Amino acid sequence: MLTLAHFLTLGALLFAISVAGIFLNRRNVLILLMCIELMLLAVNMNFVAFSRFMDVMDGQVFVFFILTVAAAEAAIGLAILVVLFRNRRSIAVGELSDLKG
Repeated sequence: MLTLAHFLTLGALLFAISVAGIFLNRRNVLILLMCIELMLLAVNMNFVAFSRFMDVMDGQVFVFFILTVAAAEAAIGLAILVVLFRNRRSIAVGELSDLKG
């Protein structure tokens, strides 16, 4: 039988992996976006776990809103990356500092 602690541990592990991915990889913007998405999914897992074990639907409804925002963020982020790659031929983070005003 899976308990709440199992789900929270898995969510914390996914969150820690995504934070480590953000801090260890500072070169590729695409991997940074994937780590942010993994972070949002870890938080969603915790919401669903709490919602399920407390027998309320509030957490699961909130997850749908988070998934909607995450999908919009991914679509806009990937569109920006495609335009950036077409103009610069690279999506390296080091080269993006040239865009500062």
